[in-house]
Amino acid sequence: MSAAPATPGRPRDPDVDRRIARAALEVFGDAGWAGFAMETVARRAGVGKASLYLRWSTKEALLTDALVNGLPRISDVDTGTIHGDLVELATQMLGLYAGGFSRAALRLALEAGAIPGVGEHYEAMRREQIRAARAIVRRGIARGELPGTASVTMLLDTLTGGAMMHALSSPPDRRAALANDTAGHARRLVDFLLHAVTAPVGSGA
Repeated sequence: MSAAPATPGRPRDPDVDRRIARAALEVFGDAGWAGFAMETVARRAGVGKASLYLRWSTKEALLTDALVNGLPRISDVDTGTIHGDLVELATQMLGLYAGGFSRAALRLALEAGAIPGVGEHYEAMRREQIRAARAIVRRGIARGELPGTASVTMLLDTLTGGAMMHALSSPPDRRAALANDTAGHARRLVDFLLHAVTAPVGSGA
């Protein structure tokens, strides 16, 4: 579901669009779907409610547009090595759950299925993310960087789950530092994981 076309003769203001999208994600993160209202979003964005209805006919359309265009996406990045690819994946996960819209991302995972129109977009996005992550591991196996017996599912569950839990469990006073150094923690996480996956059996790793 996309934003409604702008009224003829009244071009869209990108700055207003960004403010509204940010406000929508903040309201959804703070209050969930039960507390999500056009009036609340308009007040937080500092615009009139009519400005929202000129762009989106329903609050479902507004939230869908904000989620699709405002949340960081998890995508496949081919750096040429499994280490580089996994670091990019972990960095994206940390950015999603340690960044400014982490609460909205978590709410989405919990509530998407109950929100008309949003659930379908979330499922499509989730499938796209899974395909991207699995492609990374399969490339590593094909290049001989990972053993052929490596479990794609277990490796990705450990990596993405570890990144997500680290972001969510970081104390509030350390969240900003993590958000500013997602790549650093991602490298440490990938180093640890790849050592465990590639260490010879019986090495005591």
